[in-house]
Amino acid sequence: MTVSQTLKRLLLAVTIGLLSACGYNDIQSADEATQSTWAEVLNQYQRRADLIPNLVNTVKGFAGQEMEVLTRVTEARSRVGQVKVDPADAESLRRFEQAQRDLGGALSRLLVVTENYPQLKSDANFRDLQAQLEGTENRIAVARKRHIDAIQRYNTLVRQFPVNLTAMVFGHGVKPQFAVEDAKAIATPPKVEFNSPAPAPASR
Repeated sequence: MTVSQTLKRLLLAVTIGLLSACGYNDIQSADEATQSTWAEVLNQYQRRADLIPNLVNTVKGFAGQEMEVLTRVTEARSRVGQVKVDPADAESLRRFEQAQRDLGGALSRLLVVTENYPQLKSDANFRDLQAQLEGTENRIAVARKRHIDAIQRYNTLVRQFPVNLTAMVFGHGVKPQFAVEDAKAIATPPKVEFNSPAPAPASR
């Protein structure tokens, strides 16, 4: 091995040591965690979106006259699909948040309307969709909370000295967070309850 090769290897070893000491590996791990938790957020939102067509069609079969409410849900779902979200862009994230809130509100109004249709509430397919939606809403809340925590850990890390110097050199800036008021609202996963149909009277 030549002197030049030895010096290059020594320089590489020193560089790796310095990067490790300055938090380079920690930044990579924290960044990977934010990407993983964000993917799970999207996955759970997609799960909810996939339930909506079946839910709308089921409600339509029993309450076709509620077209205004059904249309609002369908349009809100469509708007969500049109948002091209970039979690690194605060404005993009805000639009995504607003679209998801609008969809959640439309779904809530739809479920309120279904209370007026006992036959719909007793339909097995509708009850199954309600249960799936309830589980999905809770999974969304959990996934969002984990992402908020991951972003907070990452942002704290890249602001700390001397890690902030490494972050600056390699272009790792602070990541935008979900809206503060929204973060507070989902600190505890919501309990989504649906009224079960009243039991049939016992035969005499």
